[in-house]
Amino acid sequence: QSACILRGCCWSPESDTSVPWCFFSSNHGYKVDGSTRSTQTGFETTLTRLPSPSLFGNDINTVLLTGEYQTPNRFRFKITDPKTQRFEVPHEQVQSFAGPAASNLNYKV
Repeated sequence: QSACILRGCCWSPESDTSVPWCFFSSNHGYKVDGSTRSTQTGFETTLTRLPSPSLFGNDINTVLLTGEYQTPNRFRFKITDPKTQRFEVPHEQVQSFAGPAASNLNYKV
C-alpha cells in the first residue's frame, strides 16, 4: 500500500527491485496538448503542465518536447520553453543531428 508524503511523492516499497519505491501520482508533470508532429529527425509535441503543487517553483506551463531517432540504439529528447530562448552550453564533440530519422529501432517511444 502506498502513502503520499513530502511534496506529493508516493512511497510504496516493492519486492521487485526494478520498480521505483518513490514516485509521483498521475496528476503531476505534463500531458500532451494537441497532436504530435513528425519532423525529419523524429517528432515534436507541446506539453502542458498538470494542475499539481509545484516542486521547485517558477514552472513553465507549456513546453516543447522534441524527440530525435538518431540511431537504432540512440534516442535523444529535449524539453524547451517555446516562448523563451535560453543559453545552451555548446559541446565541441557533439554536432547537431540533421537526420534523417533512423529506422529499425531497438526501442519504443
